[in-house]
Amino acid sequence: MKKIDMIIQFSEKSNCSDIHITAGSGIVGRHYGVLRRLENPYSEEELNEIILSMISNEEDLKSYIAGRDLDFAYQSEVGLRCRVNLYHQKGKFVASLRIMGARIPKLEDMALPQDTLISLAEQPRGLVLVTGPTGSGKSTTLAAMIDYINRNRAEHIITVEDPTEFVYTEDKSMIHQREIGTDVESFASALRSALREDPDIILLGEMRDYETISAAITAAETGHLVFGTLHTISAAESIGRIIDVFPPHSQNQIRTQLAAVLRGVVSQQLLPRKDGDGRIAATEILVGNDAVANMIRQDKTHQLETAMQSGQAVGMHTLNMDLARLVQEGLITEEVAKKCSPTLNIKPEQSQI
Repeated sequence: MKKIDMIIQFSEKSNCSDIHITAGSGIVGRHYGVLRRLENPYSEEELNEIILSMISNEEDLKSYIAGRDLDFAYQSEVGLRCRVNLYHQKGKFVASLRIMGARIPKLEDMALPQDTLISLAEQPRGLVLVTGPTGSGKSTTLAAMIDYINRNRAEHIITVEDPTEFVYTEDKSMIHQREIGTDVESFASALRSALREDPDIILLGEMRDYETISAAITAAETGHLVFGTLHTISAAESIGRIIDVFPPHSQNQIRTQLAAVLRGVVSQQLLPRKDGDGRIAATEILVGNDAVANMIRQDKTHQLETAMQSGQAVGMHTLNMDLARLVQEGLITEEVAKKCSPTLNIKPEQSQI
């Protein structure tokens, strides 16, 4: 087994989500959100070789040695997939790996609001956003939703990612996975092409710019179910981020379009469990019902929190509501909850502390 595969396998078994390999310094893993230095039996030269061993073609190898960063997916001999970024610091090679795992978790087995997520996955068309900071499990949640569709419906699913993270095995659906830089030039060009490829569902690894967001909304308007991610930490911030990407003169129009196509926003953060056994997701869920659509259309996104507070019957809740529930159920500490949301006010009867 290659040395890099041994490092990945050890890290995965140690419940590390990320691995950082720095030539001349060593190996560090992120264990349940906390960085820990791992045992490093390798010299600087060996770490250089380990990092370079992940590069699969000569052109990328020359590009990296010349000083450019690289982004790609790597799969170990035992099927563990990683999202890899190679870069340099102080003239030395550095690798950052996000372990994706070999298995896509079933949506029904995840500690998430399943009824609402299943309802969003069963939408015939529209836009569904999964948001959160880096490392919050967005990709895993999206993969579970796509897997649910794959197991239950005959659809044509196109994923566009940079790089491809989870690899799906076709069940009832037909799935085409396109990777930026390998299969297509950009997210926007992949979306434009996708509209001519008879898709039912499109997954976008990241909605990062005006062109991509505009194309995603157009795809949702033309009868497709579009899943996308944003690096935002709340539903209201997600709506604002999309609208702010557009020039001021077209923002009223985009509010109207977004109000018509938005089916839901799932914002999530991973927090350490009280018992020390891993992490658990705290979520905020906005469902695109008539009231929410009207608030977006009229530029009243500051009222979305009130809509979520009063929309529990249709699966909505705020982050503070979910944090209070997690504290009440003894799953996280009050300290962790308040660190996640300084505005959280837990009543004495809600806390077990």
